[in-house]
Amino acid sequence: MKIIAGLGNPGLKYENTRHNAGFMTMDKIARELGETWNQEKFSSQWIKTKVHGEDVVLLKPLTYMNESGIALRQCLDFYKAAPEDVLVLYDDVDLPVGKIRLRQKGSAGGHNGIKSVIQCIFTQEFDRIRIGVGKDPRIPMINWVLGKFRPAEKEDIEAATDLAAQAAIYAIDHPYSDTMNHFNKK
Repeated sequence: MKIIAGLGNPGLKYENTRHNAGFMTMDKIARELGETWNQEKFSSQWIKTKVHGEDVVLLKPLTYMNESGIALRQCLDFYKAAPEDVLVLYDDVDLPVGKIRLRQKGSAGGHNGIKSVIQCIFTQEFDRIRIGVGKDPRIPMINWVLGKFRPAEKEDIEAATDLAAQAAIYAIDHPYSDTMNHFNKK
């Protein structure tokens, strides 16, 4: 089983904001797999599907970013899954817009959604795809991450979320070390 969770904030107010890069990528994964977001479970929009014979759960937590781990914990408990079955996609201000970075473990790095995930699943050792949203030192961080992408960034964020979606799908039936080697080079 593979559980792929994209972090973000629910509602039209937050649609297409920097903090919702995880949700944007999850929408692309669902489209690529021919699925639609029409069910709620685990305090999330969710989809259960099969990819090459592997059970896959896609999650978009509806708990808001700072409590994303609650939804993931509910899903892990229901399926009796382990943190090594988890792949989390989220925005990262320390990467330029358009870049992605895959890692197998690490700290929250100041990201409140990842901090919640770590607290709720009791480990930092889970696969992740960070999606670059850049930063602007002149703009307070909360305003930046809850702000929309600039017109000049649209093409770059589209490319990054496309690549992140490809990486997540590839990771379903490939070792994550192979996935990192393949996608961190791009």
